Amino acid sequence: MRAVFRSLIALSALFMAAAACAQEVYQEKSLYRNILVYDDQGLRCMRFGRANAGRQSCVLLQSPDALVLDYTKMLLTALYLKPDPGSILVIGLGGGTLPRTLRKILPEARIDTVELDPSVAKVAARFFGFLPGRDGEVFIEDGRVFVKRAQKRGKKYDMIVLDAFDHVYIPEHLLTREFLGEVRSLLAPGGVLAANTFSSSKLYDAESATYAGVFGAYYNLKASNRVILTRHDRLPPMAEIAANAERLEGRLKPFGAGKDWLLPLFSTGVQWPPTTRILTDQYSPANLLNGGDKPPGR
Repeated sequence: MRAVFRSLIALSALFMAAAACAQEVYQEKSLYRNILVYDDQGLRCMRFGRANAGRQSCVLLQSPDALVLDYTKMLLTALYLKPDPGSILVIGLGGGTLPRTLRKILPEARIDTVELDPSVAKVAARFFGFLPGRDGEVFIEDGRVFVKRAQKRGKKYDMIVLDAFDHVYIPEHLLTREFLGEVRSLLAPGGVLAANTFSSSKLYDAESATYAGVFGAYYNLKASNRVILTRHDRLPPMAEIAANAERLEGRLKPFGAGKDWLLPLFSTGVQWPPTTRILTDQYSPANLLNGGDKPPGR
């Protein structure tokens, strides 16, 4: 018992020391959330909401092009399904890490980004070096509103990335069958969807069933987060994905997204009960969250 007590004291001291190392750079209470930017052991990170909330974005101050968080590397596997997208939509900006990286990999692509909170866009530009680029825009509006308006205009994208989070989880109106159907309608033939979710969540089964109900088969990648990969039409076999990964290795590996780590994460196994209820606009998942899920080191 004494040994356990001493271990707890040591662990508490470690956490206190780590907290003391973090230096607050900027804080703002926006219309939608509390935004905190802090530096910690060579990292600059953005966090929303409560003190134990996950990190929305992180960059290495001495090497800002390096991808720090695993989920950003996992989202790049969308290129394994569509190596040469000419148009990309990213819903959820954070610090702008993903659109900035995609612009370096695909300098000729048009990359549009949607962010609900104008303060987040301001912080991404001021503290994380995000700029929309020559060919692309940042739209300050709700992601679903943007999708509906793009639908009416007949807009199509070769790649869509869903990465919108608040301080608890993905906003519930961006989880439903209706929303995913709207997103699917924006995909060009052969277009790919990549969605960042949690690897462990009370909504895990319902999310899985909902994506399957809209898109059919998809690839599931799990590490610290879960990334769902699917296409508008035929899901490519692993042989095609491995071939594309080989072709892209020289362009992705400098960002830490090497195929030797990423390819073994791919799975198509059904991991939810057949009776799982699909999320809809009428069936809100808020009761399932019950106060929210803790982000897994996002």
